[in-house]
Amino acid sequence: MAFELDSPSFWDESRVEGELKRVFDICNGCRRCYNLCPSFNDLFARLDQDSVDGEAERLGGGDFRSVTDLCYQCKLCFNHCPYTPPHRWEIDFPRLMLRSKAVQVRRVGQSLQDRFLGHADLIGRLGSLFAPLANWANRNPFCRWIMEKAVGIHQDRLLPVYASETFRQWFDRRGSNAGQRDKRRVALFYTCSVNFNEPEVGKACVKVLEKNGIHVACPEQRCCGMPFLDGGDIEATRRGAEANVASLDALAQKGHDIVVPGPTCSYMLKREYPMLLKGDAVERVAARTFDICEYLMALHGEGRLDTCFVQGAGRVAYQIPCHLRAQNMGHKSSDLMQLIPGTTVHLVERCSAIDGTWGLKRQYYDLSLKVAEPLLREIRESQPDRIVSDCPLAGLQISQGLGKKTLHPIQILERAYGLEEG
Repeated sequence: MAFELDSPSFWDESRVEGELKRVFDICNGCRRCYNLCPSFNDLFARLDQDSVDGEAERLGGGDFRSVTDLCYQCKLCFNHCPYTPPHRWEIDFPRLMLRSKAVQVRRVGQSLQDRFLGHADLIGRLGSLFAPLANWANRNPFCRWIMEKAVGIHQDRLLPVYASETFRQWFDRRGSNAGQRDKRRVALFYTCSVNFNEPEVGKACVKVLEKNGIHVACPEQRCCGMPFLDGGDIEATRRGAEANVASLDALAQKGHDIVVPGPTCSYMLKREYPMLLKGDAVERVAARTFDICEYLMALHGEGRLDTCFVQGAGRVAYQIPCHLRAQNMGHKSSDLMQLIPGTTVHLVERCSAIDGTWGLKRQYYDLSLKVAEPLLREIRESQPDRIVSDCPLAGLQISQGLGKKTLHPIQILERAYGLEEG
């Protein structure tokens, strides 16, 4: 069935189990997604057991939970699948996994691990408020051992650094300069990772947009809700979505486009919010939402992008995040960087396998690194001058594996314009 949250049948365990068996049976006959992610490999291994013999009807609750928990919502299987809507079989594996997780949480409750990881805004606010202490604790082996025992974040997982001044504080202090040669206006959905961990990415967005004569507004906003959704907390996700839609739609109705520097967040606004909410406002917000590089390339297509670049970026290894690939927009970030003279881009279409909160968890840490190894190997072999990804979590995984910091494509553009701070 469709993702009809207000229908009692959506939450009916027997119907969920029936749908899981139906979809798993189709997947077993196709197997196009073999080795695409751990969830499918686990599913096929369970179907191949002698006691199951390829019959999805013989799978039980433990099998369903295992396959569901191994899905980290990269969304790649949806585009890979030949049976997605409007095909009569209507396969949507990622949303079926979300439904299965949500029903599981409603039945047995949410783990402390998922409850903790869902509160990205609260963790970010506290982390930035006490940034020196938080950053020290995140590097201290004893503190990390306690964190692993308490909330299940692996003690060896590299964690993001907290900024003492958030992006929002910087923006409110600085303000925005109205574009002089263009009447375009955008609302920047700056994301919680930019706000608390990488304010330099948000600053680059503002400076590049203003360089192109665009006025930037920053409406009130919350975390996009993906951490809540990952943990099966549908109601918390919906509450956050309602607040964000109300804030963003107020500007969308005034003609603002919504630009987002985070692929997961743009995916949520475009694809998941219309699933969670109904009405003109959410449809309007989804229709006016653009990834930051998607927006700039559209500007370039209109002949409006300033291409007076003053320095190249050299050899760039660019990891395209799964949640950008899932949006079917092509390779906008790569295309944008290749407009810069003296820049060559090696496109790496490999998953970082840290998606959302999944790769932070103790139980999936080793598997996360194993799945990410082809990505790390390809970057190593390309011997780039700079490593780039739009996704902060992919950047975290790359830093974990290679010991090198990644940049966002918008920072490459900022440098090309000569706008970076000294």
